[in-house]
Amino acid sequence: MRMLRGLAEFADVRRLFETIWQPDPGGDPAPVELLAALAHTGNYVAGAYRDGRLVGASAGFLADPPGTTLHSHVTGTIEPGAGFALKVHQREWALERGLTRITWTFDPLVRRNAYFNLGKLGARATEYLPSFYGPVRDAINRGDETDRLLVEWPLGDPRVADAVAGRPPGCPVPPGTPVVLGERVGLPARGRDGSSVMLVAIPDDIEALRRTDPLAARAWRRMFRETLGGLLAEGGHVAGIHHRSHYVVERPSSREVR
Repeated sequence: MRMLRGLAEFADVRRLFETIWQPDPGGDPAPVELLAALAHTGNYVAGAYRDGRLVGASAGFLADPPGTTLHSHVTGTIEPGAGFALKVHQREWALERGLTRITWTFDPLVRRNAYFNLGKLGARATEYLPSFYGPVRDAINRGDETDRLLVEWPLGDPRVADAVAGRPPGCPVPPGTPVVLGERVGLPARGRDGSSVMLVAIPDDIEALRRTDPLAARAWRRMFRETLGGLLAEGGHVAGIHHRSHYVVERPSSREVR
């Protein structure tokens, strides 16, 4: 793990990200000039190497409130373990500078990212952002809207410290917890409501579904926006991930709603 500085290193990052996202011409997720500007002004641009080969990279910038927050804008990896190593390095870098939290966004329909961010790292989902980036034309996002979950990683939280030490937080749910949004034959299906704790199913592989059944992928996006986005807008919060396949959402009691 190391911070990146030179144009040759930034060009390596661009090529790595192109391999991962396969963007249309002009759609680089992190152009070389942007990485150069971020690094030169004291922001976070780092790479993960294995046997001298770049296998992951991450770039972020300082954000509001001033002096407290790093926003991790883009992270991509091509080998297992590189993403976790980057997050641990990013946390250490931020703590050395007196920062107290890191934020980032991710697609709530991507199951592996949901588990990695909320289950393995212990981050907290704070806001549902519909079509946050607008149209993005690359192999991962093409044909879908860019709804995102904004997450916050409170760096000094004991559950975060446990997570980076390899002890991820669990998220048990009461027996009989209703599934407010489930899955039936690959499609989203409304379930039972009326509980203070609910489960929201995450599709098995939304990226493959975008390629093989775009109508089903769009149905998942629409239902997720209505269900998970609606619950968060009403004051609910995501408590974690259950069995790597469902968001656990807690709704505030009626006396907490004003």
